[in-house]
Formats: sequence, C-alpha cells, structure tokens
Amino acid sequence: MAKLYFYYSTMNAGKTTVLLQSAYNYLERGMRPLLLSPAIDDRAGRGVIRSRVGIEQPALAVAAGDDLFELVSGELESGNIHCVLTDESQFFTREQVYQLSEVVDRLRIPVLAFGLRTDFQGELFEGSRYLLAWADELKELKTICHTGSKATMVVRVDENGYAVTDGAQVEIGGNDRYVPVSRAEFKLVFHGGKKVRDFEDVQIESQPDLLGG
Repeated sequence: MAKLYFYYSTMNAGKTTVLLQSAYNYLERGMRPLLLSPAIDDRAGRGVIRSRVGIEQPALAVAAGDDLFELVSGELESGNIHCVLTDESQFFTREQVYQLSEVVDRLRIPVLAFGLRTDFQGELFEGSRYLLAWADELKELKTICHTGSKATMVVRVDENGYAVTDGAQVEIGGNDRYVPVSRAEFKLVFHGGKKVRDFEDVQIESQPDLLGG
C-alpha cells in the first residue's frame, strides 16, 4: 500500500544523500522515481538535487503555485512512476502537501518527502507542519550537536558565532551560517546569548560528514 513518508531532521543529517540513495535503489531495479525540488532552492542550479558529498540528480523544479498532483499525473503520461521523492519539502505550501497526499491516495504512488522540521527560530516551516500532521509515517534522520547530544534544532549565526534571532525564515545558501544543536544548546545560544562553542571548528568539522544532505 502506498504511503506518504516524511523524513525530517535538522541541518547536516544526511537527508539529501538518503534521498539520492533511495532514487538510485529504484533505478537499479529498473523502476522510475520522480524527483521534485522547490524552485526556490537553486544552490546547485534550478532543478538539481545535490548532496554535500557531491552526488546529484536532476529533478523537476516546483514553484510555490504549482499543483503537485497535476504535475505527477502529467508525468504518468510518459510511463509508470514507482515513487515520488521530494527534497527540501519544508518549502512546500499547505496545499502542496495536501496534493502529495492525493498522489498517494488517488494515484497509489508512494511519496518520500525529505526536509527540515524547524527553522532558525525554532518554528515549524509550513510544509513541515502539514507533513508532520498528515504523513502516514514519520522518520527522523539523526545527527549530533557539538556538545555530544542529539541535535534536533538549528541556529543561524553571525560572523562572530552568535545566534541571529530575527530575519527572513528562508535564506538560501550560506550553509556555513547554520549550526545543528540540541534543544538545550539552542536555548543557551538563541535565548541566552551564548556564543556557539568553537564555531570555527564546527564549520570545518561539518563539511566532511559522509552522511551528506
């Protein structure tokens, strides 16, 4: 039975690498995955999904007003689709998450959505809110905070390593400005004004993470 899955995490937990590995698994078996990526995320180029470890696959770029059910239905005209995989799914609108659920319920195609749960202020993204509410299965992808605890949140930091507490929710690029942290560390950094410990070391250590994403 087809299901809607939401694979969520904080930054640098390997979401994109898991997505691309899943796509490869389908391709290896002679099946067709359909990859979708919000057009707003053009870090690797419009319609390209790329992991931090350098692997990539082309995807259909999706704008905020696009109907994902109609898009997938149209793609079915050129052949079967065995799975839909969506990157940076936190950027989808409420309506688009509903449309993904229609892909599952009406077209009987499984959907694997990957994305962040919360933003740099600890608030849910719109897409994540409704994926958490409507997905059949929730799967957390884990990474660790520089304190050694499990990281569940992310902070946006300035050039001195202090948390940025206001600004636009979406800021494409500049991944070195984001640091995954535990909830306890988030409170100290975001609300308490603490500097992120060894900020320069955190940036360096996060890059060769073989989990990618």
